Amino acid sequence: MAGRRRGPRAQGARNVRVALVAALVAGFAWCAGLVWFVGQVPRRAAPIEAPVEAIVVLTGGVGRLEEGLDLLRRNPGAKLFVSGVYRGIDVAELLRIEREIPDALGCCIELGHDADDTRGNARESAAWVRAHGIARIRLVTGNYHMPRSLFEFRQAMPDVVVEPHPIIAERVRLDGWWYRPGTAALLASEYTKYLVARALGPAP
Repeated sequence: MAGRRRGPRAQGARNVRVALVAALVAGFAWCAGLVWFVGQVPRRAAPIEAPVEAIVVLTGGVGRLEEGLDLLRRNPGAKLFVSGVYRGIDVAELLRIEREIPDALGCCIELGHDADDTRGNARESAAWVRAHGIARIRLVTGNYHMPRSLFEFRQAMPDVVVEPHPIIAERVRLDGWWYRPGTAALLASEYTKYLVARALGPAP
């Protein structure tokens, strides 16, 4: 006797089970990926093994601009590009805010006002790099933001060496991060944005 056809209720239950299994597999894959991602977040800045030609600072975090200016002071002849600066702020004003002497560093600094996200940072920085014929940059941003920034920058300027220079955020404690709700939420958000960036591919 031929098998009896499944009724709508049985088929619906099967669909629910399949959906639950798929959700569990996707959730496990996402969690495993998050653990991998946290492992990519740098704990310290990479050593500077060659003269710094150019420095790119992404605004939006404590200590980034200060570190960029310090790198500039320690590398005579280098250039500094600050991406994502609010419109209306010029170099002199930026240096005044940072209590620097404009005549000492202002000639070597340029500001980018067009970026409002990491992909925009990469796009406007790539235009600046091309305009100056730069082959190597030191990228300054928060350590938790570095994996996504490196991906976007290397997509935007594949022929340029992009060296990470992470700022270690005190509020982002990576040891035992899963026990710290604020850190875990920040890392999960960054990982999700990283996945979206990879899915979108290179910026147009």
